[in-house]
Amino acid sequence: MWDEAFPSFLIGLREGLEAGLIVSILVATLVRADQKGRLPQVWTGVAAAVALSLSFGAVLTFTAANLSGHAQEAFGGVLSLIAVGFVTVMVFWMRRSARTLSADIREKVQASLAMGAGALVLTSFLAVGREGLETSLFLWTNARTAGESTGPIIGAAVGLLLSVALCWGLYRRALKMNLTKFFTITGAGLIVVAAGVLGYGLRDLQESGLVGGGSSYAFDLSGHLDASSWYATLLQGTLNLTVTMTVLQVVGYIAYLGIVMTLFIEGVRGGRTAPAATKPAEGEKAAAGQAGEKASEGQTSEGQAEPVRPGRPRWVLPVAAIAVPVVVAGAVIAVSDGKKDSSATVAVSEQECGKGFGSPQPGQQVFQMHNTGDKTSEVYLVNPGTGSVYGEIEGLAPGTTRALTATIGSGDYAWRCVPTGGKSVTSASVHVTGGAEVKAVKPVNEDDLKAPLDSYKDYVNKGLATLMTQTQKLQTDVHSGDLATAKADWLTAHLQYASLGAAYGTFADLDKKIDGRADGLPGGTADPGFTGFLRLEYGLWHGQSVDELTPVADELAQNAAKLAHDFPTQDFDPGDLPLRAHEILENTLQFELTGDTDMGSGTNLATAQANLAGTQELLTVLQPLLDDRDPQVLVRVNAGMKQVGDLVAAAHQPAGWTPVDKLTADSRRQLNGATGQLLENLSLIPTLLEIRKAA
Repeated sequence: MWDEAFPSFLIGLREGLEAGLIVSILVATLVRADQKGRLPQVWTGVAAAVALSLSFGAVLTFTAANLSGHAQEAFGGVLSLIAVGFVTVMVFWMRRSARTLSADIREKVQASLAMGAGALVLTSFLAVGREGLETSLFLWTNARTAGESTGPIIGAAVGLLLSVALCWGLYRRALKMNLTKFFTITGAGLIVVAAGVLGYGLRDLQESGLVGGGSSYAFDLSGHLDASSWYATLLQGTLNLTVTMTVLQVVGYIAYLGIVMTLFIEGVRGGRTAPAATKPAEGEKAAAGQAGEKASEGQTSEGQAEPVRPGRPRWVLPVAAIAVPVVVAGAVIAVSDGKKDSSATVAVSEQECGKGFGSPQPGQQVFQMHNTGDKTSEVYLVNPGTGSVYGEIEGLAPGTTRALTATIGSGDYAWRCVPTGGKSVTSASVHVTGGAEVKAVKPVNEDDLKAPLDSYKDYVNKGLATLMTQTQKLQTDVHSGDLATAKADWLTAHLQYASLGAAYGTFADLDKKIDGRADGLPGGTADPGFTGFLRLEYGLWHGQSVDELTPVADELAQNAAKLAHDFPTQDFDPGDLPLRAHEILENTLQFELTGDTDMGSGTNLATAQANLAGTQELLTVLQPLLDDRDPQVLVRVNAGMKQVGDLVAAAHQPAGWTPVDKLTADSRRQLNGATGQLLENLSLIPTLLEIRKAA
């Protein structure tokens, strides 16, 4: 974790100090101008910039999580390249602008003071927002590279806290430091880190299929190095150097590091030969923030211009940045004799599946799975008798090696290799004695899900027939001008639709037409593309006329009828069924329990109750498969369903449903907490019922 924290620590420290210096200069300028009353405007802009940065990180995470595997690789690869570009521009910009940063900011503040409060808020927002967006993007990229978020988040938090402390010390004149040297050293470090991110991003693009050369390897040290060893983990976490790299990765890494580092060092030397910055006037020296401004103008802590030193050849540092990791890695390999830290290399292919697999000892084992064939393959550690899975790797490309960690207990074990476009092969089995019983996942195939899918499709067909009748009744209410009855019938029909959540993926464009939101539409609630239940809700509860509501009700009834007609012929991927057990209530938490979809009726909690009913129907058809694999999962899920159901039902009073925003703070907290815990329990179902080709 700590090796993965270092790059994020560096970016947090660097970007935090840049943003902190800008804020310090803004504050110092206002204090000097006797405009302390305008400081809240600066902090408003800063707060807005921080909120934007956090939102940007959340959008990246949410977007990536909802993409397919190949799309995730492409998305991550493209954003890695963008992050590298941002960091490169940032280090060069700060190297060039450090000496004039204070004067530039003061000039902008003076202009903002003349224009009013909004201009000052915008100035601080833009000044800090750029740093925040760069930080969010680079941290997201680091977390994706590391495969986990704890280390990068801790590293960034420590870096940001340290930068705040440094900025406070500079502002209070309690600390002196040469910021020119600081930005030079950290800039060089970030260029090295960015080279690794570039290599990782190129590999993502190769795995997504957008860029070729994915099987052309510059080197493959997996036979000599353990990818999970401390030294390999350290190099990968800090520099993104892995035991196996493609030609494109290596070329990109070396070219970027050689060119960018050379230009950076050349620019640093050019800056050192420039005339020293003019010392601040005596009045400015007495102003708050003098220490931070002095350092940002390129002076040393004593106020003297940095001396010019004899330069070394421009190629020395770039070559060292490339050569040092290689030399260190070689030294570590020599000392460790390339040993595998208790892991074994196992071949994966149609011809050699399981080669190298001996009789493992009980306990946790690390297996280095090396694809010796010419096809991308999936590989599973299975019980050959039952087919139960103890561990798996998907998408193992030819010539590559990945670690598979599994716990070995008493019983029979074998490897099952499933090449893409090839035949499934199972290795000879080995018998292990002396270990404890280890829980395995019984595999699921499409045939196992056929009966639950047929049952659920029958449920949806009946539900759509009812929905068609209900929307026609609603249409009649609107045509007759009986809008009071229309409100009651609207709720009945909308709850019927909300109970069919697991089939939304097959409704295609009709789902948006029937239950789409106004978010993102140019005209908002007045946009012609805003149709369906929520559009009708908006009109009914905002006093729109019968003439305005009639075409909305007509279109809703037509689309419901079309959906009932089309659904029996739509494709319904069996693998989607277990996923929906989690996704229905995930959307409930995101949209219904926040009140985001309330268009005036205040019935979000009624919709949440219908979502619970739809989830319960899904759990009913999946129960035989779940009971056969992990009965305790349903025990925990059913307890959570009852708890959330009781909390929702408590909001249904004789006078009607309590709107979400009218719940007490304690009730909302209990409901959100119980729903979050239920989602954690439901998230196990897709893993248990994942379709495995090895079955």
